[in-house]
Amino acid sequence: MCEERACRHERDLVEKAEKYLRSAEILLKEGDYESSVSRTYYAILVENRRGNDCSVWPLLFSYKKNKTKEMKILVNMGHPAHVHFFKYMIKNLEGAGHTVNIVARDKDVTLKLLNIYGFKYEVISGYYYTMLGKMYNFIQTVRKLLKKARKMRPDMLIGVGDPYVAHVGKLIGRPSIVFTDTEDAKLANILTFPFASVICTPSCFKEDLGRKHVRYNGYHELAYLHPNYFKPDENMLDFLKSENDRIIIVRFISWSASHDIGLRGIKSRTDFIRTLENYGQIFITSEGKLEENLEKYRLRIPPEKIHSLLYYADLYIGEGGTMAVEAAILGTPSIHIESTSKGIATGELSGNFIELRDKYGLLYFYPDQNKALEKAIEILENGNSKKEWQRKRERLLSEKIDVTAWMTDFIERYPDSFYEYMKKRRVGGKNVF
Repeated sequence: MCEERACRHERDLVEKAEKYLRSAEILLKEGDYESSVSRTYYAILVENRRGNDCSVWPLLFSYKKNKTKEMKILVNMGHPAHVHFFKYMIKNLEGAGHTVNIVARDKDVTLKLLNIYGFKYEVISGYYYTMLGKMYNFIQTVRKLLKKARKMRPDMLIGVGDPYVAHVGKLIGRPSIVFTDTEDAKLANILTFPFASVICTPSCFKEDLGRKHVRYNGYHELAYLHPNYFKPDENMLDFLKSENDRIIIVRFISWSASHDIGLRGIKSRTDFIRTLENYGQIFITSEGKLEENLEKYRLRIPPEKIHSLLYYADLYIGEGGTMAVEAAILGTPSIHIESTSKGIATGELSGNFIELRDKYGLLYFYPDQNKALEKAIEILENGNSKKEWQRKRERLLSEKIDVTAWMTDFIERYPDSFYEYMKKRRVGGKNVF
């Protein structure tokens, strides 16, 4: 009796899987790709209950779709770093025949960079400094992005730590792919992660975000600073006329972002600069206003040249986390200064900071300026420090992937790329692309 019941159950599962597949094939012919993939996925779940591996089916369906239909992709950029992060991926996707629409927030030099790189875009939000303003901006941005998405009807939405993309994707029934490398952006993460379809992070990300979490063996900054894309401008040193001086880049931030609430940085800017200028030529890059006596140090170069300057610099030190990682990846000694309200260096909360310090020795981070200055002086007094950092950089590059190439492939083959990752994680225990 038990055997008969088991056979009947097996037949029911087979019939159910075949029913889902027949339905998927009909939907595919009608051009409803999303529903087709959904039915195929149900068939996979049924077959998995029988112990069979049928992951090839969605791959076959996706292959047909990608051969016959180009995708429409909506990308949201809310920060200058997002322009750098996505620029080569967008060019790859457009070169493959896909349509990419860009929406942006007017923050810092975001729009200026988009213009420099020749991207067409639509501004959907500004930047607000108060919490009340940020709440208002959130509602207005979601409303504008929703209007744009309903008109465009994208196949997917993409952003960096982006609650707007995640919410609108959910509202219009389209997948959202969100990239992030910031564990301590608590508010943004709470608003984003539950609604995103996929969350992509570096392999060193400290948190496990569950079934929708995809890890890749790289850093955000490698999407644009990998040698396949980045070539330093050799004219930069002549432009700065500082060939006989050590170059020190200092970064001050505005402390107005939602993930900066409750954090602290450099307390006495004037004393800080006065100490450093004994060791080289100071260039300050700042999100906000500078004290009058520091204005003479302000960096005045086109924003697209900043990475060439970082490459040739002898030291980066400051409050900007993204720039700290950029400098480290470019082989420049890098020191980040930022602490929580409890006096803990925020680098201790970030997987990429910890890996760059402990595994590669490229980046240091401190909760206060005094300890940071001690390390800075030690580095600047070492005449071989730049060569040492360049050797460390070579090791890092040999062990990490071309992030832009990976992103392009993941997006073009989604959702199959996601299924592949899930299968490797489930079957082989492999947790990283």
